Amino acid sequence: MAKSTRSKWKRKMRAEKRKKNAPKELARLKSILGLDGSGDISMNDVKEVATVVPCEKLKQKPPEGDDDDSSTMNVDKKRSKKTLLDVHGQYPAWMHPRQRKKIKEQLKKKRKSKHPKGLAW
Repeated sequence: MAKSTRSKWKRKMRAEKRKKNAPKELARLKSILGLDGSGDISMNDVKEVATVVPCEKLKQKPPEGDDDDSSTMNVDKKRSKKTLLDVHGQYPAWMHPRQRKKIKEQLKKKRKSKHPKGLAW
């Protein structure tokens, strides 16, 4: 795919733009990292490129009030594990409608099997 004249031209022009901008990008990165010899690094320059978080915030531990492990998912406790219905009879937002339909059909089959119609011998 992507062998048309237009796409070849676009690739060529992107390569030219990369060649043209490479020295400026390299100089900017060196100035941000302090490798250009000046040694001055302003956080405003770094904020444009990356997210800056103070080291005190990283050293803080999470509040002791949380009993559950942070690696476990926060699951709604009021949801049935078998049917995935909540208290109000709603399925989760992430569930596909086809999956909902399948669960509904399985529930109907179970209800029918509990109360068979016809004669009991």
